[in-house]
Amino acid sequence: MARKDALLSLRAILVRRRDALRSALNGDLTLLKELRSESPGDVIDAAVDTAQDEISSQLAEVEARELGSIENALERMSSGTYGSCEICSGKIPLARLQALPYATMCIQCQRQTEEAGEQWMADQQAEA
Repeated sequence: MARKDALLSLRAILVRRRDALRSALNGDLTLLKELRSESPGDVIDAAVDTAQDEISSQLAEVEARELGSIENALERMSSGTYGSCEICSGKIPLARLQALPYATMCIQCQRQTEEAGEQWMADQQAEA
């Protein structure tokens, strides 16, 4: 029963984080629109505005990816598959879920996936 209670607590955390990210993304998009509508004063102002736009855009992209992961986790909760590894179907340890509530893989499968990705990258670089 402790795992079930912990999962309910994680759901509340995910919902709060999702709502916060949605608000932040709405704010980021509004800010970008406002910045684009203003005409820059000189070349230096334009460069600063462009750099700020790029940073805001990158932050929005990271937040959007996190939002997608959170929404996926909430869907998995609804379907009853939350907390199960997508690769081996084993239970994801509660400590991992508390650290990363939208984790979809156990640590061992995550490591294997990352190592396979690193190996693929190394193979691609060797071919080039």
